[in-house]
Amino acid sequence: MATELPNNLRTDGAWEIAERAFSPEQIVTTGSNFMIGNGYLGYRGTFSEWRAEHYVACTVTDTWDVAGGSDRSELCTVPNALYTELCIDGEPLSAFAGVTGDYRRGLNLRHGIHHRAQTWTNSRGKRVRLTVEKFASLDNVHLLALRYRFQTLDEADITLSGGIDGQLWSLGGEHFREYRAFEADGLIAMETVTHRDGVPVVVVEGMHLHGVPPREARIQRGKREILRHLDFHLTAGAEVVLEKVMVVYSGNDVDDPRQRALADAHAGLAAGYEALRACHAERWEAVWAASDIRIHGDPEAQTLVRFNLYQAIIATPTHDYLPIGARGLSCQVYQGAAFWDQEIFNLPMHLYTRPEVARGLLEYRHRTLDGARRKARRLGYYGAFYAWTSGKTGDELFPDYFFTDVLSGRRVRNHFNCWQIHVSPDIVYALWHYYRATGDWQFIAEHGAEIAFEVAQFLVSRIHFKKDRNRYELIRLLGPDEYHENVDNDAYTMYLARFALQKACWIFETLRSRDPARLDALLARLGLDDSALADWREIVQLIYLPQPDPETGLIEQCDGFFQLEDATPDQLRARLVHPEEYWGWPNGVAVGAQVLKQADVLQLFTVWEKFPAAVMRANYDYYEPRTEHGSSLSPAVHAMVACRVGYVDAAYRYFLEGASIDLYNASRKVMSGGSFLGGIHMAACGAVWLMVVKGFAGFRLRGDSVCFTPALPAHWRGLEFGLVVHGQRLWVALEAHRLTLSALPGNRDSLAVAVGDWHGQLAPGAEAVVELPVVQADHPETPAARSSTNDDPVAHAGEVVRDA
Repeated sequence: MATELPNNLRTDGAWEIAERAFSPEQIVTTGSNFMIGNGYLGYRGTFSEWRAEHYVACTVTDTWDVAGGSDRSELCTVPNALYTELCIDGEPLSAFAGVTGDYRRGLNLRHGIHHRAQTWTNSRGKRVRLTVEKFASLDNVHLLALRYRFQTLDEADITLSGGIDGQLWSLGGEHFREYRAFEADGLIAMETVTHRDGVPVVVVEGMHLHGVPPREARIQRGKREILRHLDFHLTAGAEVVLEKVMVVYSGNDVDDPRQRALADAHAGLAAGYEALRACHAERWEAVWAASDIRIHGDPEAQTLVRFNLYQAIIATPTHDYLPIGARGLSCQVYQGAAFWDQEIFNLPMHLYTRPEVARGLLEYRHRTLDGARRKARRLGYYGAFYAWTSGKTGDELFPDYFFTDVLSGRRVRNHFNCWQIHVSPDIVYALWHYYRATGDWQFIAEHGAEIAFEVAQFLVSRIHFKKDRNRYELIRLLGPDEYHENVDNDAYTMYLARFALQKACWIFETLRSRDPARLDALLARLGLDDSALADWREIVQLIYLPQPDPETGLIEQCDGFFQLEDATPDQLRARLVHPEEYWGWPNGVAVGAQVLKQADVLQLFTVWEKFPAAVMRANYDYYEPRTEHGSSLSPAVHAMVACRVGYVDAAYRYFLEGASIDLYNASRKVMSGGSFLGGIHMAACGAVWLMVVKGFAGFRLRGDSVCFTPALPAHWRGLEFGLVVHGQRLWVALEAHRLTLSALPGNRDSLAVAVGDWHGQLAPGAEAVVELPVVQADHPETPAARSSTNDDPVAHAGEVVRDA
């Protein structure tokens, strides 16, 4: 059943997005939205005849290098071996010229297959029917395959050109110092070498032709291209099918990327397009069996959810220990680097569906500990201060200046790199979350302990003791709200810092009990002894945690926040002199006001789940109207907290906003100074899983129990998804008044489950059906209505918030 969507889109069934009309002004957005990928590479959803000026790019993992004349290291976009162009009587087929009919461009989300169909008429009235299909193999991540089929509807002379185009769209400039084209046993190839590190990157193209043979075939070599030209004279109704493979290897993948790429290309051609497609589809079926979410009664929500899950999957490297870039592999924005988003927004989806993927992301953080140590030392600290933007080595990738004041033209010094310290505790939170969900003590012993200890040492070196108040404080911070830099005692950072120190203590003590020899070896390697544990314990006891106000229940975001001007985002927007002014540090319109870029205290509620509902409700009511949502992370946080406090209608509105950021082109594409910020927002994609599973379904781990407190949107007839907890698989089916929990027959052990006051044990193959009470959701219309509650806003708050 087809459903019309905004932004010239529709969904045909539950697994398809498509556009029915070509929009030239949308090519940046659609190139991202219709992209294909497999975690090793991302290939934008562009037309096969397009080149760099139309944002064609194949971005490859583990290729960080600098552009010529730059010191910024970013992932490389590699030569495009899927380039294919059709000329009819000398006129190139183009979406920008001639007449296009019967147009459709779509993406099959179930199997990651991009397809395009159209009829095109040139200036002389000659017509051709074109269908193109391509995918980035999930079976062999180094391979892409394309099938290009055209049929002449009138007699015409046709030239089919294709091969390897080395004219690259690259945000940072030219990354390769050499381009060498060559032929090998029917294949064509291009070998490039990166500027700084001299890493070879090899791209190979192979093709098979079916149907009418060409009258002439020739190969053309240019400075940055090697192309095949096939000439035909075709009668009306004649059909030609071109099947191609593109293979990419770098010197960071294998010792001999040339031979591996040539071998894979030969193997791919020998298998044939249909066999490659079948193996690829089989891999996708296995992924969706673990990761799919089914929504009944809301086709738009179903499409949005699967679109975001698909994008999250294709951006996550599973072939090696590499990060999830903030824009995935859709382009080079943020240099392909991981932020704290990776642990807080992207990792949970993998943790509870494919936990081995989550472990790989955490092992990446262990492998980059030395980079975090180097950053700490460079800034005068010790231990591990993880980079704000982290690539292969863990060293900071972003410069200290990347904003431009549009009014003065001067660079703006930001302190994201040195003051946003919560990234290190966030990683400890993630590894602890992983341990709780999997019970994988081996990971803690081999990797997690070292991370936790080094983050704890960094916090020791960074924290300040206020003798007059007998407490430890963290000053000069930048919390999740990036408009307010140089603040003291940011609530989110304080709670996460204590959490990280507390878990370091627990791991230390548990290692001492379970494996003292391993602990002694680790302490010796780090230069620590039992005095470190004493330091951590002291800070855990004396660290300052901002508490809910006894009367209002409000938690102050940071010291002095409530003394700032109480304004709204709209009031500040009216004060802008230029629409692209940066709102934050040092003199933006939000610096002196209680206006947030994104959730901060509410962000705390999504990870520290000890606050009473009344406290969360009071803070939601206060901070929500003061939040500008200048980040793609913010809607999801508001949706999750709204679910927990009973604002289900508001949660659904924020769900739609967060889930549609990319597909509906609802995101900002530039920041102050006009920098390109397109591409897929990976944290928003991962957050869709969080909104549905932790928000609407109310999933939590409490102790050893899998718990649910549902808050289903009223118009959803049902919600289904799978979870993996401690290696046991659980299928969850939620309806308005009923929750069905099914333990898969292949489980080894029972699962403890809880729904409200009901508790039970699910043996392998067992099912539990729990009737849910009818809950009247609060639908606030005004701040006054939102704050009306009979609950004590701070009941036991002081005790609860310090309990980990």
